[in-house]
Amino acid sequence: MACTILFNKPFRVLSQFSADGGKATLADFIDLPGVYAAGRLDFDSEGLMLLTDDGALQARVASPRYKLPKTYLVQVEGLPDRAALRSLAQGVELKDGPTRPASVEPVDEPGWLWPRNPPIRERRDIPTRWLQLEIREGRNRQVRRMTAAVGHPALRLIRTGIGDWTLGGLQPGEYRSLE
Repeated sequence: MACTILFNKPFRVLSQFSADGGKATLADFIDLPGVYAAGRLDFDSEGLMLLTDDGALQARVASPRYKLPKTYLVQVEGLPDRAALRSLAQGVELKDGPTRPASVEPVDEPGWLWPRNPPIRERRDIPTRWLQLEIREGRNRQVRRMTAAVGHPALRLIRTGIGDWTLGGLQPGEYRSLE
């Protein structure tokens, strides 16, 4: 029977098991032999990762061919206007080509959100805004590059969903097995 787990990756943890320059890795949190990350999440991003020993499932989650939706909460610098939100929704031109259309909506900071350590940089004169963004591809640092391209750099990025799987109350560093 396949082993599949949902993991809430903390900020500043590498999404790999092998050591790299003294940085925290998945091995610091997960001691299950034979599971591997289905996709990646940047060192400075937080949130949901799926790990499994099922190669077919790993390929379905990681491959852009399957267009599995991935949902993110992103705190951006500034207050995106309708034009910026429309650009994100229609697709943004990046150096490696245009992105696919995305779903995007402004949201309030969720009440369940844990504090980040260290906290984001605060600028007294520059407000921030939370967005919920759903993409169906997974380029390197894509959400960060998309928000920067419309003039609103990402300050904090949390993946909350992969397909039908969600964080479901997992705190940073916690994982749960799927039956």
